[in-house]
Amino acid sequence: MSFANADAAIRPRLAGIGGWLGGVALRLSVLAALVLAWQVVTMLVDDPVSWPTFTDVAARFWDKWATDPDAWLRSLVPSMARLLGGWLGAVAVGIVVGTLIGLSARAREYVNPIVQFLRAIPPPALLPLFIVMLGIGDTMKATMILFGVVWPILLNTVDGVSSVEPLLRETGRVYRIGFRDELLRIILPSAAPKIFAGLRVSLAIAVILMVISEMVATVNGVGFELVQAQRSFRSLDVWATIVLLGIIGYTLNSILAAVEGVVLSWHRGAMGTRS
Repeated sequence: MSFANADAAIRPRLAGIGGWLGGVALRLSVLAALVLAWQVVTMLVDDPVSWPTFTDVAARFWDKWATDPDAWLRSLVPSMARLLGGWLGAVAVGIVVGTLIGLSARAREYVNPIVQFLRAIPPPALLPLFIVMLGIGDTMKATMILFGVVWPILLNTVDGVSSVEPLLRETGRVYRIGFRDELLRIILPSAAPKIFAGLRVSLAIAVILMVISEMVATVNGVGFELVQAQRSFRSLDVWATIVLLGIIGYTLNSILAAVEGVVLSWHRGAMGTRS
């Protein structure tokens, strides 16, 4: 290979790396600007109880959450177990039931009023009922999370399955593809972009419901720590726990986005080919 050809092959890769580094630098600069604004504004307000500075919150976060293994075992691990248990249960229920409903227009007609009624009920309003029915253990908390987050998954799955192009399904029938292969190779892959959109929405809701479920009748978890800090007027602990919740949500969303990128790589390639 000549030097000219090698240069032509390497240059697009360098451009791609440069673009990625530029995007990372831009995001970090925006974050740094927000942190700086937080620090300056809180120093001007000069109310360390209600408006602590970023440096004070960061120091408390480091002491309470980053370097204390007991806090992880006492609060973070139980919370993540409840969150993931409820969310994964909702994923299974939402995709399976949503697929069954999406495959039948008559089922959608019958079930839609019931689904719309149930999804309109605020999950926190059902907390007393869940406590009476399931007690105050982890089962109650995971069930509350499941009930609250299943609807975006289910509705997006119904929408994705029902909107599969008829030509794709007809092509499968022409080639005498069985229903199982049609479901796994045509219907679900075609509905996957909308399903993942529902998963991302539901994951954010799951973090919220995790905190709410741990604010009542519990002795551990991130939500419990937040309530205890608020009742004890420990404002730094409140802020540090809020920062932790933001990190949890961002980390989970990043992991799901990475999984989505791998699973839907074919979809982006197809869209690029069309454009």
